[in-house]
Amino acid sequence: MGFDVSTAMTWILFLALFPMAFIWLRRAWRVLIKRNYAEVAIKRGLPPANPKKWAPFVGLLNLTCGAIVSWIIVGVPFWIGTGILLGPFQSYDSWSAIAGLTIWGKIIADFIIRSQAHPFAFGKKKKPLTD
Repeated sequence: MGFDVSTAMTWILFLALFPMAFIWLRRAWRVLIKRNYAEVAIKRGLPPANPKKWAPFVGLLNLTCGAIVSWIIVGVPFWIGTGILLGPFQSYDSWSAIAGLTIWGKIIADFIIRSQAHPFAFGKKKKPLTD
């Protein structure tokens, strides 16, 4: 097994899972346990009108994605070291597909939640009345 571009990309993908899992699990902890809604459905730096309403969706999304990525982080080296399967990690194609689907699914689900939390307003924007 020589070091080539494919091996480098595999290591980059695997090592990139560590900060993703940390950030996603930390966000889930902050939203679900600490009840900090500062990172819930932010769009252009502004929170939604009712962030508490969207907090369970954001928290569960981050918890689920963080758990899947943590499962990959534990399962791949465990299979390489012991040969015991904790999931479908016996080939690069399987664990990289699960990681890729998790990352893209998180991006798309975050977009959907943010779009629902900040509904699009049709028509002209009205200026607030001032006295």
